[in-house]
Amino acid sequence: MSFVNTFNQLPEKKSALLRKFENLIAPANTEQLEAMAQQSQTLTLQNFGKTMRLFAPLYVSNECVNNCSYCGFSRDNPILRTTLTIQQVVTEAQHLHSLGFRNILLVAGEHPKFVSEGYLQECIDAIKSFIPTIAIEVGPMKDHQYGELVNHGAEGLIVYQETYVRDAYSKLHTAGPKKNFDWRLECPERAYAGGFRRIGIGALFGLAPWRQEALALAAHLEYLYKHCWKASFSVAFPRMRPYAGNYQYTPNPDLFLNDKALAQLIFAFRICFPQVNIVLSTREPAPLRDALIPLGITHMSAGSQTEPGGYTGAGHDDLHLTVKGKRVELTEAEQKPCQKATEQFTIDDTRSPSSIAQLLQSQGYEPVWKDWDQAILQRAGDFQSPTNL
Repeated sequence: MSFVNTFNQLPEKKSALLRKFENLIAPANTEQLEAMAQQSQTLTLQNFGKTMRLFAPLYVSNECVNNCSYCGFSRDNPILRTTLTIQQVVTEAQHLHSLGFRNILLVAGEHPKFVSEGYLQECIDAIKSFIPTIAIEVGPMKDHQYGELVNHGAEGLIVYQETYVRDAYSKLHTAGPKKNFDWRLECPERAYAGGFRRIGIGALFGLAPWRQEALALAAHLEYLYKHCWKASFSVAFPRMRPYAGNYQYTPNPDLFLNDKALAQLIFAFRICFPQVNIVLSTREPAPLRDALIPLGITHMSAGSQTEPGGYTGAGHDDLHLTVKGKRVELTEAEQKPCQKATEQFTIDDTRSPSSIAQLLQSQGYEPVWKDWDQAILQRAGDFQSPTNL
């Protein structure tokens, strides 16, 4: 039994909670949205107080074996690629540490040749002494592989289904292991079985009708709360952004999640799932992020870069193309000064982490750079030691 079975019965079979959620995301007037916003704000304050957890993504590789028509890292995109060495990962992490971050998300494309068995474990081992909270966003794995990462110090896993609409998923993923819809859909359950206790899910809005995506995402979250009850969960609603190979991307008005709908979606999730963490990334414009801070958001990225070596330039001396899985060196004509690896997508909110922290404080919020440290366990162990009894 897995979520796949539950998912296959949607939308015909819905719980009372999902029916409530469906009503909350139905077309609403201004008065209804204002009432939802007030309820969302109240529930967020009750469950999280005036705090905001800050994190940063650290991209370690933009190599990928998958062809996904919406992603800059897609296999057949002729982009500048690199995979950071362990020391370069440390350099990037140290820079983020100097900015205040103690919560980092390691991100990589899916490529077993470049992001090989053991690489992520080495990355975690190299930075965990000064980065106490480490999450990963990489290609789906087996239970025991997740267990390895947990044993090395990874705490959180982020995996987005991209789209919950099977037909759309099939058309968008034309090559590589990511073509397997069910394998990806079951990923959070395998991560939980492997020991992860912070799990984030979401969909990339703009690929299929947003209400259909939202209902499936809510069903997924409801299932995980019931069957993976020892974990805490987060949801995110990233919207399509320009990316390598499609800088002229024009949102489909029939699919695009506009600002009003995004706000409604946040309110609906907060009302139906009062304790879920809700993430808002730098994909979104600064004015919108500022307005949504008190209305349901609990986690924000800040100062993000979406390419390997984006913070310090690490790895930019080893740029290359990858063709049919093989590294291809740049010709002299292709080499240009100050080149960098290609980003996965463009960000919108370019403000510095300190600017975000100051904004939060001006609104009476406490920026939380970390909520966990190994020293807590060490102190607990010292307290319980027989020599101290």
